Amino acid sequence: PVAYLVGEREFFSLKFRVTPDVLIPRPETEFVLVTLLERARSHGSQRNWRICDVGTGSGVLAVCAAKHLVSSQVVAIDKSPEALAVARENAIRHGVADRIRWVVSDLFAEVPSDLTFDFIISNPPYVSEAEYANLASTVRDFEPYQALVAGPQGTEVIERLIPQAAEKLMPGGYLVFEISPMICEKACELVKGEPRLELGPVVRDLARLPRVIQARRC
Repeated sequence: PVAYLVGEREFFSLKFRVTPDVLIPRPETEFVLVTLLERARSHGSQRNWRICDVGTGSGVLAVCAAKHLVSSQVVAIDKSPEALAVARENAIRHGVADRIRWVVSDLFAEVPSDLTFDFIISNPPYVSEAEYANLASTVRDFEPYQALVAGPQGTEVIERLIPQAAEKLMPGGYLVFEISPMICEKACELVKGEPRLELGPVVRDLARLPRVIQARRC
């Protein structure tokens, strides 16, 4: 169990430092990055993409986005200053810290109003309170509650993220976020209920379970 306190985990072939202040990177989250890269490269990966990673945690998505889209500028948001410190350390380690801006914020609350993005990516909290009670102790005892649990339903953070992201996306931009298969239907309904977004195909993981939702800004 001590290995969960402070250590390294691999994500997208890169090693990241993790502490009790951040989630341990999981393979499912790589599908967010794959979706981002596919969308970006279909329009020219060398463009100066503006990307925002909401709830960056250890920084795996922000760092990998900056690493693979070398002309991009990234804003990494987390409401935990401790998590941002870990993410910044990982960005320095992988040589991309100069292209990442760090913002302590609950979603977009503290993000400057004039900042808009081509892509908004996120692995938001999506565990319900009931689910949390049944999680393995290796998760509950070593990973931050606020990064896991959204509320009673599991969709509370996503409900706030969708309209805020729609406001911050450029026309034609994409919101890409991870979900639990159990909330897929509800999350899709929430996207459909936002008139500024058009729901795209749901991305499935290696187990063929719905894992990533993508939506285009109209």
